Amino acid sequence: MASKLVQLQSKACQATKFVRTHGSAYYKQMLENNKKYVQEPATIEKCNELSKQLFYTRLASIPGRTELFWKEVGSVKQLWKNRQDLKVEDAGIAALFGLECFAWFCAGEIAGRGFTFTGYHV
Repeated sequence: MASKLVQLQSKACQATKFVRTHGSAYYKQMLENNKKYVQEPATIEKCNELSKQLFYTRLASIPGRTELFWKEVGSVKQLWKNRQDLKVEDAGIAALFGLECFAWFCAGEIAGRGFTFTGYHV
């Protein structure tokens, strides 16, 4: 166990050195490549305006996303009506999708309990 801790420390030191030597150049390059998104001057008023624009843009997109959701529900209903025509591959994909949703639910529950399986902290 101690050797793994030493290995982890060594890798953390290597990562720190890499970031120290290359981080500044990466930061400058990233800002240069994306300077069209930077608001000058960066005032509190402008930041508040941009956050309101983002909020209301997201809010305005809800009806479109709701419409797409109900369209998907309609296609699933249609698929269910014609389930006798369903191929094995389609049923397998649906089963895998359901299993993946259940697995993500279980993972979320475990994370919500603080990564414990019983819910009790030791």
